[in-house]
Amino acid sequence: MTKKVRPYIFSKGIDDIFKGVYDAFAFVALFFKQVFKPPFNLRQVIDQCYEVGIKSLPLITLTGFVTGLVFTKQSRPSLEVFGATSWLPSLISIALVRALGPLVTALICAGKVGSSIGAELGSMKVTEQIDAMEVSAINPFKYLVVTRVLATTFMVSILSFYCSLVGLLGAFVNVHANDTTSFANFFQSGFSDINFIDIFSSVTKSLVFGFTIGIVGCYKGFNATQGTRGVGKAANQAVVTAMFLIFVEEIVIVQVSNWIRLY
Repeated sequence: MTKKVRPYIFSKGIDDIFKGVYDAFAFVALFFKQVFKPPFNLRQVIDQCYEVGIKSLPLITLTGFVTGLVFTKQSRPSLEVFGATSWLPSLISIALVRALGPLVTALICAGKVGSSIGAELGSMKVTEQIDAMEVSAINPFKYLVVTRVLATTFMVSILSFYCSLVGLLGAFVNVHANDTTSFANFFQSGFSDINFIDIFSSVTKSLVFGFTIGIVGCYKGFNATQGTRGVGKAANQAVVTAMFLIFVEEIVIVQVSNWIRLY
């Protein structure tokens, strides 16, 4: 009897995985189908931009400043060994623009915004508010999902550049305290090695990360089950899945950017 049950459990697990992947791709495809159809709910998009962007500013500001300050402080001893502390502005600028700014912002938003979206839509799902919207002739996917994904996609990009800028200010504080470097010289030296590919890869990362956070949070919340317990589960899965995908996307985009630099 046991030998018959185990293969069934194993095959059911495989079926669930493939079904989950199919449902996720269908959810993403539905987003791109709905995003270009009217009505566009601009007011709701603006409200969500406020929720995602403005309310995340204090945390992004603190994290970005501390990241730039600490990274500069930790990098200084290694460069002092070679007498190359003058390279600090360039090193910090490249690190923040290419990687740290978008990645730190995305991870913060995945924890703060992703969990909020998953919990909010999850609670609406289990309390049948989404079903009530369908009865009221309102497209819940268009109103709830499309607006939130657009907001996260745009605002995470803006917050990424803001985080990089604040991180550079934190780095300047450390460099000025140790080397009395002027503000103008610091930023002139820092941006001298930043090129178009760096900016392009940073923008691409930010857009992809923002889209991932929004679509994962909405997908987990939109498919929440098991009552209030499912709401917490949806919020947790939204954070974990978004962070995992962000790291995968980071690796892929960095590799593609390096290939472009070679050619």
